[in-house]
This record gives sequence, C-alpha cells and structure tokens, in this order.
Amino acid sequence: MPKSRLHFAITLFVALTLLAGCARAPGGATDDPTRRKLRITTTVGMITDIVRNVGGERVDVTGLMAPGVDPHLYKPSVGDVFKLDSADVIFYGGLHLEGRMAELFEKMNESGRHAVAVTDEIDPTLLRKPAEFEGAYDPHVWFDVVLWQYAARRVGKELIALDPTSRDHYERNTAAYLAKLDALNTYIHAEIDSIPPKARVLITAHDAFGYFGQRYGLEVRGIQGASTASEASANSVRELAQFITDRQIKAIFVESSVPRATIEAVQAAVRSRGWNVVIGGELFADAMGADGTPEGAYVGMVKHNVDTIVSALK
Repeated sequence: MPKSRLHFAITLFVALTLLAGCARAPGGATDDPTRRKLRITTTVGMITDIVRNVGGERVDVTGLMAPGVDPHLYKPSVGDVFKLDSADVIFYGGLHLEGRMAELFEKMNESGRHAVAVTDEIDPTLLRKPAEFEGAYDPHVWFDVVLWQYAARRVGKELIALDPTSRDHYERNTAAYLAKLDALNTYIHAEIDSIPPKARVLITAHDAFGYFGQRYGLEVRGIQGASTASEASANSVRELAQFITDRQIKAIFVESSVPRATIEAVQAAVRSRGWNVVIGGELFADAMGADGTPEGAYVGMVKHNVDTIVSALK
C-alpha cells in the first residue's frame, strides 16, 4: 500500500475508534453550548473567515489547514481527528474540495458527530462541472462572491440551530458579512471591467478560478485543471504555451499553494516560441494568506487577487 493511502487508513481507523466510544468526558462537546462558546473546527481558511465573522465572540474556531496548504492533497493527522471529535460542529467545503477527508466527515455524521458542507444548499444548476471531474462539481465556489454568500448563510443557519438563544447575534453578524460581500462583488466588477476586453484572460497553475471568470467576465485557463491531485502533462504545457503565444498574453500567475515550477515551465515554453510572457504575481487560490495580514481574511485575499490581476493585465 502506498504511504499516502496507509497514512489515511491509519487516520481513519483512529477516527472510527474515537467515534465508537460511548462516553465523553464532562465538558465535552455534548454539554450545553448556550452556556459557553461554541467549539468549531473548519478545514480551509475561507470557511474559518465566515465562522469568525458570523459567530463573533460566541465561537471558538480551530482551522485545520494553515496558509499555503493545498486542501486537495491534505492528509489529516491523528491530532486533527481529536480537533474534529471535540467540536460542536465541523464546517467543510464539500464538493470533493478536501479529497479523501470527505470519507472521514461522512463517517463522523454516521456516528452522530456533526459535519456540515457549507456548499450543500447551493442550487446545483449554479455549479460548474469541469470535464476532467467526470460529472463532479468544481469546489472553488468562493471565487464567485455571490455563491459564497450561500455559504455564509449556511453557517449562520447552523449556528442558530446550535445556539438558538443567540439568534439575534448571528443574524446581525450574517447581515453585516453579506453586506461586505456585496461591496466586494461591486468592487470586483468595476476593477475587471477596467481591463481591455481582449486582455481579459487569466492563466494560473490550476483551474481554481473558473467561477471567478464565469461571474466577472474573464477567460480562464489552468494547467492542471480544477484539481492539483495529478501533475500537469508535457502536452498540456505545450498547448498552453502555444495559446499564450497566439493570443500574445502579457502575464500569467503563480498560486500560493501550488509550486511555481509548472508555471515557470510554461513561461520558458512561451519564450522558446518567440513571445515574452511575465509572471504577473502570486494569487491566493486554495488557501488564504497568513493570519494578521490583509490576505489572511477572505475580503482582503480576493481584493489582493483582483488588484494583482488588473495590474498585470491592464
């Protein structure tokens, strides 16, 4: 058995062993959550940001994935299982964003733990189905700010169900967060519209920006498709290099959670065809920036991406 599969099998075994336990220590996640802060575990930073904004001082949030971590390839540790087991609720992306961790969340739900996919109330007709996903949906919904509002509402709804005495608190915070997202959506439209139409082509390491392009009017190309689980082929690098050369695209972009090597290979292949394309900057795709920085919050991360894209293509 490959090491990665063995690691996951061990982690899943530990999880199932924990879930099989009948008793929980006093003060565990089964005590009255209205008398203390809700204990919440999240996967990616974008979800953590929703919970912090909507939950405010009523929640204590633990995010599993640090800045720069690729959720498609993330392998849970035994320590992660304990963080999941102690939570009142687990919020995750769903749509296969977290790879094989989805199996762990399913087992937790079956055993009575509470794991919620923040995308589970989005109308499926609004979701993308990339060809390489063989009928599965693109999980990168946070790059369509309008769709991400569904996720914020989903979190608010769940927090109210867990802590109904604080309903007014969660409803006020949800409304305030949705207003921020409305303003962000307006900002993105105005900035992208400032790019000449011919230049509105976004090329990155993998197709995490499909929803972004669909909502805001950019043609999007990614070397590795919508997932980083498999490496880019030499043929895909050659095809993309020819596309960039033919269209005389000015800039391509690296991502914070994906190694630069593939984009640099495309850049070299373009130069060999007589066109000079620059690396226009680093975008945050599957992970946000460091805590305490503007990019460490969802709105700041998206604005950073938009400003970087506009600066390079305009």
